[in-house]
Amino acid sequence: MIKREKITSLLPCLILLSFFFWGCNTKTNWRENYRERSKDPFGTYIIANETEHLFSDNDFTLLNKHIYDYFNDIYYEDEANIANYICIKSTAYRLDEESLEKLLKFVASGNDVFLSLNYFNDYLKESLKFDTTNLDEEVYSVEDLRDLESTFTLKNKQFKNTTFKFDRNIRKNYFSKYDTLTTTILGTQKIDRVTSKPNFIKIRHFDGNIFLHTQPIAFTNYYLLNKNENYASNAFSYLPNRTIFWDPQIRRSKSNKNQDDGKSALQFFMKHPSLKWSLYLGFFGLLVFLLFNARRKQRAIPEMKSLKNSTKDFTHTIANLYIKEENHKNLATKKITYFLEKIRTKYHIETRNLNDDFINKLAAKSGNTVHTTKYLTNTIIALNKRYECSQDELVRLNTLIENFLQKK
Repeated sequence: MIKREKITSLLPCLILLSFFFWGCNTKTNWRENYRERSKDPFGTYIIANETEHLFSDNDFTLLNKHIYDYFNDIYYEDEANIANYICIKSTAYRLDEESLEKLLKFVASGNDVFLSLNYFNDYLKESLKFDTTNLDEEVYSVEDLRDLESTFTLKNKQFKNTTFKFDRNIRKNYFSKYDTLTTTILGTQKIDRVTSKPNFIKIRHFDGNIFLHTQPIAFTNYYLLNKNENYASNAFSYLPNRTIFWDPQIRRSKSNKNQDDGKSALQFFMKHPSLKWSLYLGFFGLLVFLLFNARRKQRAIPEMKSLKNSTKDFTHTIANLYIKEENHKNLATKKITYFLEKIRTKYHIETRNLNDDFINKLAAKSGNTVHTTKYLTNTIIALNKRYECSQDELVRLNTLIENFLQKK
């Protein structure tokens, strides 16, 4: 058992570290990262560094490789009673089924494991016959987690009357199922109106023990600097005082059952003749498809822009030419000629004699009054007899013709 006085003696160092921690950060990052090198509130810089002093009489190893590789290369799990394995994360996602199988063999030979996680692997749950329930599965944002608070207690006689207050980021996550023959409840939590639920248990596994904790947030920098350092020391005091393997979960395993045999997917295909020839045939078919597809694919037809209608621009240019030369008589004559042609085409009326008979027929077919038709006809006759035409007269003639033609 670890002496609790060790963390108490380290309080001055923790206080100095707190000033350094908050003094060097202009903006606080409240995200839970559980990184051993992180000095953010919810990193594990303090516990990872101070644990080495808690177990000062023994070796402390911060694993720089995956625990599966460490067992294969350096350590032999059948050596009993020599080490503790500690992992504090939100989820130890690098501990796959093969790694946990190795870890359970490590425990079975007389070693101890301490896991403080928000989420536990299904393989571990099935192997040790326990389950967890999280009443706050949808709570994950910084704002929502800030409102969660709880009271923790430890069952040991030495500190059973001591309670620990945690004011934020405490999830309603607890052990809802466990084997009573092999499991000992070491600690409980009470959140809001929910009754006390176990959040810290010890499971006996052959010659060793596995300590499981559902609140890794309790071991972060924030709580160690806010008068809850005793909770961490009390929780660690259940571990025997011996070599520590601290797993930061920073490396993937280089060895697993598939890789141990030096096999890959391609090597598996090459080992079996039928699969090998199907692979060859597939590559050959893909090559033939690419060759034929490249030959048959038609070249893209370039986009042809439609020809521009320049009739309006031409008309505008001719009109500007007449206006510039001030030949209003010529323009008026062309306007009258165009008007009379339209009368012949649209109303089928003879325009050689602009007499009263012409005026009556045109008024009747065009829908205009006899007075309007007569005034326009007289204006045309008058302009045809003159040798010159002013700009005002040309404008008035154009207005009379446009108004006449717009009548339905």
